[in-house]
Amino acid sequence: MNILEKLKRNHHPHSGALELLKYIGPGLLVTVGFIDPGNWATNLAAGSEFGYALLWVVTFSSIMLIIIQHNVAHLGIVTGLCLSEATTQYLPKKLSRPILISAMMASISTSLAEILGGAIALKMLFSIPIKAGAVIVTLACLLMLLSNTYSKIERWIIMFVSIIGLSFLYELALVDVNWQEAAVGWIKPSFPDHSLLIVMSVLGAVVMPHNLFLHSEVIQSRKWNLEDKTVIHKQLKYEFYDTLLSMVIGWGINSAMIILAASTFFQEKIAVSELDQAQQLLVPLVGNNAGVIFAVALLMAGISSTITSGIAGASIFAGIFGEAYHHKDIHSKIGVLCSFLPALLLIFVVDDPFRGLILSQMVLSIQLPITIFTQVYLTSSKKVMGEFANSRLTNIVLLILGTIVSLLNLFLLIQLIIG
Repeated sequence: MNILEKLKRNHHPHSGALELLKYIGPGLLVTVGFIDPGNWATNLAAGSEFGYALLWVVTFSSIMLIIIQHNVAHLGIVTGLCLSEATTQYLPKKLSRPILISAMMASISTSLAEILGGAIALKMLFSIPIKAGAVIVTLACLLMLLSNTYSKIERWIIMFVSIIGLSFLYELALVDVNWQEAAVGWIKPSFPDHSLLIVMSVLGAVVMPHNLFLHSEVIQSRKWNLEDKTVIHKQLKYEFYDTLLSMVIGWGINSAMIILAASTFFQEKIAVSELDQAQQLLVPLVGNNAGVIFAVALLMAGISSTITSGIAGASIFAGIFGEAYHHKDIHSKIGVLCSFLPALLLIFVVDDPFRGLILSQMVLSIQLPITIFTQVYLTSSKKVMGEFANSRLTNIVLLILGTIVSLLNLFLLIQLIIG
């Protein structure tokens, strides 16, 4: 065996359970977008107004997310390019530039929601004004992003997600849950009166543009040897396990939010529409500890989702120049700043920050179909993916899901405009 062959062998992943652990991480960064402050508000509204009846929406949305995120991760593994780089390389500039500029605007909109969520948590915990809290969250996330590598950031995110998950386990231990009704709610679709808007809000908030760019970026950063098909197949397999595990964790946390609201607010016939309202109402119903734990978990969700939004913004901006994200690269740094600073400015400029949150969701609703169908075009192209291009069945499923998500977001956009 020559030296080249030895080196090639040493760079191949080893099989086994320990090897799988090396691939855990990218999916958890995506999961953060699945449990961001915007999802919290929607889930609490679903549970407080309709009890356990809408738990099936979390199940369906999780399955939908697994398929779409798994597909975009394939792009990163097979090509070694993130979604932004691939768009720049394989689409004409007159198409790629508008797509990526609109994606950058979506990243700003996402950062607005995430920073605001963290600021609300700081207000709950320390009575810090929203605008001051927004500055603190932004600076903390900037410090982490501009100084840490992927592996360090992933460890932070895993810690944050763990805290969020443990917080809701603690919350659920304090309340009386009807697990039989919850089990039925998870698998039996139902549409109670006046629930359609909440159903669409939950489904429409699951697939987010920045998460698609994020997943393809993080997963391709772990490439081993793109010329070895055996290694690619192994990566695709392990990536699926990572995505599946991460989305199941997201499913569990989102379900816990609905169950908590159903077991407390719904039982007391209290409709909850805002995060600080939920925290205030939990205290008399469950106790002081529950209110504090709720706020801490929200802060972790706000910080972690702001970080992932910043990475996505950096990936999109760097991809315009044909570069991958790196925390020391100038284009990546500019991308982070372009994602955070306009969002922070909007929080200061807009009289009602929550009105700004609504406007941000409108931008996401418009941009999401652009990103999804760009992804499907790239992953179905043999020029881009070679033998790993989507099968006809995969394309049909992706196009159906993309259409569903697009219609949901269009409906929500109309509701925001007329409402």
